[in-house]
Amino acid sequence: MTNDELITNIEKALNEIRPFLNSDGGDISLVSVEDQKHVKVRLQGACTSCSLSVSTMKAGVETTIKKYAPQIETVENIA
Repeated sequence: MTNDELITNIEKALNEIRPFLNSDGGDISLVSVEDQKHVKVRLQGACTSCSLSVSTMKAGVETTIKKYAPQIETVENIA
């Protein structure tokens, strides 16, 4: 998978979970992809101060990204 294809797939994953984040006043954006294995995202809005943001990252964001791009090893929130 090329880097452009990988980024497209990650954006598809983010678009899938974005409505759930938006419904709670939050959002998410892709910051970077490193070595085609490590993704950095930025939670925004209400998600930045939510006590469940760690759960959201693991159960929602990371799982969905790995569904679209199985080679991804880590997903990290950059504050």
